[in-house]
Amino acid sequence: MTITSSGLYENAKQLHSTHYDERPENDISLLVIHCISLPQGQFGTPYIDDLFCGQLDCNAHESFASLEGVRVSAHCLIDRAGAVRQYVPFSKRAWHAGVSSFAGKARCNDFSIGIELEGTDKGQYTDAQYQSLAQLTQALMIAYPKITQNTIVGHSDIAPGRKTDPGEGFDWRRFFHLTFKDNCDRLKEV
Repeated sequence: MTITSSGLYENAKQLHSTHYDERPENDISLLVIHCISLPQGQFGTPYIDDLFCGQLDCNAHESFASLEGVRVSAHCLIDRAGAVRQYVPFSKRAWHAGVSSFAGKARCNDFSIGIELEGTDKGQYTDAQYQSLAQLTQALMIAYPKITQNTIVGHSDIAPGRKTDPGEGFDWRRFFHLTFKDNCDRLKEV
């Protein structure tokens, strides 16, 4: 699967978020992996889409009260079945990282892509999620060659003490093995 010139992933269902803006520079060089579930620990609900698209009914669940007025998004979400939904084109700045810093450079939203996995900080991720994340990462690395293994991080890495995702259940070794084993072959084809 490829990334189009307009920053869309061909293998994703496209949903439109209004929670994004223009990047100050088109210097995409960081991939940030997150996790989310709404309500916490519940999967397969429509609430993540609603949150990222600015349509969350904060009265739908008692835990949503703190989300009233929150404007947040990610570029993509990978659900438990491995399906990818895209909310913001990669060429635009999604609002996923918050107060953050990578390699001494603040405001990671300016130069990063944010991918959410449906899950929790303490839980495990599915085989389908690892496969989809590896495929998406391979496509991103081809489209944005400044993204390398050294510039793929968790939210916890760019916002330590504030964020813990993707959490202890995320198997970095497995993800990197899937991504870079297959990526070497794909890069030779290009």
